[in-house]
Amino acid sequence: PALLQMSGSQPQVGRGGPCLRCRGLCSGFEPHSWRKICKSCKCSQEEHGLSSELDDDRRIGRLLADSRHATLTARLKGGDGGRIYKRNRMIVTNPNISGKDPTFDTITYEWAPPGLTQKLAMQYMELVPKELQPVAGTEGAWQRRRRLARQLPLHDLDPAQCRGLAEGERPLMDSFVRRYKAEALGVAEVALPGQGGGRKDEEKPRDKSCEPEPANGALESEPAAGNYRCESCRQPLPGDSPAVLAGPSRLWHPACFVCCRCAEPLVDLIYFWRSGAAWCGRHYCESLRPRCAGCDEIIFSEDYQQVEGLAWHHKHFACLECETLLTGKPFTLANASLLCTTCSQSRV
Repeated sequence: PALLQMSGSQPQVGRGGPCLRCRGLCSGFEPHSWRKICKSCKCSQEEHGLSSELDDDRRIGRLLADSRHATLTARLKGGDGGRIYKRNRMIVTNPNISGKDPTFDTITYEWAPPGLTQKLAMQYMELVPKELQPVAGTEGAWQRRRRLARQLPLHDLDPAQCRGLAEGERPLMDSFVRRYKAEALGVAEVALPGQGGGRKDEEKPRDKSCEPEPANGALESEPAAGNYRCESCRQPLPGDSPAVLAGPSRLWHPACFVCCRCAEPLVDLIYFWRSGAAWCGRHYCESLRPRCAGCDEIIFSEDYQQVEGLAWHHKHFACLECETLLTGKPFTLANASLLCTTCSQSRV
């Protein structure tokens, strides 16, 4: 039988290489002063290489800290005393007896739902499309970390990472973060239909006044055996097959647990509950406040620039190429990029 080993994260370091999109024309990431892009080639940092796994685990640890899911984090010894995500890695070893001498094939999943038996963990992974399974060294593992960077941007969590906050707006952001941690943030559970709700994430009693509906609790009114249906596709959920349990006791097929806005699989089952649906962090924040198309940060001022359904801080309503402020001036807008008339004509 396969051997299963669960362990904490093992960080790997590497970032800032040549831009993948530019195919070698950009030699390395040169951060812009306030845009979340490379100053040289205008591509995102993810196109130059992802942050280290340790940085990823720190990010999720910070997100889950001071929430009912803080038990999924651990305090770092020394350093700044912050918390780090106890990411559950899964190592599966299968004996290979096809040759004369038996050998072992080892598969490492860079993330797996915690607290599952070997059988249930493998069943869950088999229900996720193969190209999305986070097997170390594969496209699926890379896509998981790319989704993490997009769905849970650090500047939606940490005011110190923001360049668009005006004087006096930091308390507004701090309140915004505290509120979504108390009211919306969730980490889904994987269990057989009708058997979930047993995980104890809460580190301290929750303020029930903040959340009108229970999250990650036992099913409030369980349907008859065999009548469970997926919240997304409405197809049946077999009683012997793992399902994702989230929100006020809703169930999904593993492949159906995606953001209601962008339809991306929710990274590590981290979701935000609003209006009867699961959202990724990025689109949940955007459902409450506008996001600046220039710096990618949430706008906390009530005074901002709007054009064709997009929003900008006034100080970021500027040409992508020459940085000229464009308020009251002619401009072109293509693919959310602003250009002054001079730079627009030079591109033709």
